[in-house]
Amino acid sequence: MIPTAKLEALSRRFTELEHLLCSPAVLSDSNKLNKLNKERVDSEPSVAAYATLKMKLQELADATQLAEDPDFREMAFEDINRLKLEIPKLEEAIQLLLLPKDPNDERNTILEIRSGEGGEEAALFAADIFRMISRYAEGKRWKIEILSTSDASAGGIKEVICLVTGQHVFSHLRYEGGVHRVQRVPATETQGRIHTSTATVAVLPEADDVEINIDDKDLDISIAASGGPGGQGVNTTNSAVQIRHIPTGLIVKCQDERSQLKNKAKAMKVLKSRLLELEQRKQDDAVSAERRTMVGTADRAQKIRTYNYAQNRVTDHRIGLTLHKLDKIIAGDLDELIGALRNHRQAELLRQGGLSIGNHHEARE
Repeated sequence: MIPTAKLEALSRRFTELEHLLCSPAVLSDSNKLNKLNKERVDSEPSVAAYATLKMKLQELADATQLAEDPDFREMAFEDINRLKLEIPKLEEAIQLLLLPKDPNDERNTILEIRSGEGGEEAALFAADIFRMISRYAEGKRWKIEILSTSDASAGGIKEVICLVTGQHVFSHLRYEGGVHRVQRVPATETQGRIHTSTATVAVLPEADDVEINIDDKDLDISIAASGGPGGQGVNTTNSAVQIRHIPTGLIVKCQDERSQLKNKAKAMKVLKSRLLELEQRKQDDAVSAERRTMVGTADRAQKIRTYNYAQNRVTDHRIGLTLHKLDKIIAGDLDELIGALRNHRQAELLRQGGLSIGNHHEARE
């Protein structure tokens, strides 16, 4: 059942907002104008869908009445059968639209990718995962800014941290958080044996300055010469910045820029996002185990996906989905995977009545 009273109230508020947005008092106040306009934009899809539903319900009532007339019975039953299919779909769409919006969904995202078990092969796989997500981001016209990198030999990466900016970044990338596992024959394997390696991905919503307030006395900041391949200019200056957050013990190091100030700014951006994640994890810990199993909890210890090169197969273990298109997925074609994960998560939210996880709301995406 859809919440009719809530939808009626939402419709009345939408009409009120349209009048308010035309008033001189609001038009002369840019802050109020932006706030009310955002409220209107956010509520418009639900209001429009509810208006369509009411129209369909009236059509059904009219067709049911018309079916009593023998001359119009056949035509009326055609309409009744069609409307009985359309109305439930519309009601489900409205329920999805009414799910509370997760404030993280609109955020930019800090993406951290690290090689796991498997030595050099794990570092190569971490580089593959980074390229996969980067190509997916390019397709969405998002921007990727590298904050910190640590290269391995043979073209792999030990760690890369980057900022991804664009529209609805976190609401899509949140599903990539966890342990990615690869099964393939490494290029250095002479006997053709399949090796299993892992890479870990952390997906953190970028923290706003107003949310995370860090006291300077809680920071231990040290400066050192930047590491990296020999001969590069980055080695000639003491520009690498390491920041330790004393209360939590979190350590962040950035060295990609020659400027000490730029490296410090990037390190602070990463630190704030990690502190925001810690706070949200504390909130999530209070939630029952059943609700925390929902897709999207970003548990780093969770093995979320296996990439099997011999079978051109990718399996997402969270929803039991297997696709035989690894070549396309590793090239950045993640839409089918992420779409299935989002649909599963929305179904879970509907099943649980749209309840939030922790203190931050789960989302309509």
